[in-house]
Amino acid sequence: MIVFSLALALLLGARRVLIPATFGEYGHYRAAAADSIAARPIKYAGRQACEECHTEQAEARLAGNHRGVGCETCHGPSAAHVDSALDVKPTIPDTREFCVTCHAYNASRPTGFPQIEPGRHNFPKPCKECHDPHAPVPPVTPGECSACHAQIERQKSLSHHAELACTVCHEAPEAHKNSPRSVRPTKPRTRELCGTCHASGAKDGPPQIAMESHGVPYMCWDCHYPHYPETR
Repeated sequence: MIVFSLALALLLGARRVLIPATFGEYGHYRAAAADSIAARPIKYAGRQACEECHTEQAEARLAGNHRGVGCETCHGPSAAHVDSALDVKPTIPDTREFCVTCHAYNASRPTGFPQIEPGRHNFPKPCKECHDPHAPVPPVTPGECSACHAQIERQKSLSHHAELACTVCHEAPEAHKNSPRSVRPTKPRTRELCGTCHASGAKDGPPQIAMESHGVPYMCWDCHYPHYPETR
């Protein structure tokens, strides 16, 4: 008991010495840190400051696909540049590595978000040779589905569906190429579409199955991934 009491006293004493008295005053922050934080020099100027001088770039950005990206997201903290424009220059990102921070292929990104395979897409040229950073658009609207859906195309190329055109299962309006988020291609909604090739007696296949009993009431893609149906 004596040992426990001494250990507890030592712990409480250490806590009192090591933890500042203002800790926890603002959530889990030190209240005394507010003054030191406020004393730090301001690094970011805000996009309004940039737009006062760079009106042409601002207008292009606000009308383009980068309208939601702040100037200093790409050019870095620019308060010092605003205070002394001739002496301090903002960062100019001109490498592929910077752009692929957002645009390298990532399956978790939303459908229609522009993504590329950095090692294959126009390598090793810098992105700005083809795309205006302030108003980026594809230099030529891609005609093939694989231009945007490269990962799916690679999977499909390994499967029995390799020779199957995307438009056999999906209807893609022409407007989808320019506005992929707002104009979506159709997706199969019924088992009958798969049965066009795989139902018993169909002209295509194998495999052919009895659609009226096989896997009912589930949809085919609940078990078979359409772009690589060999996997289950």
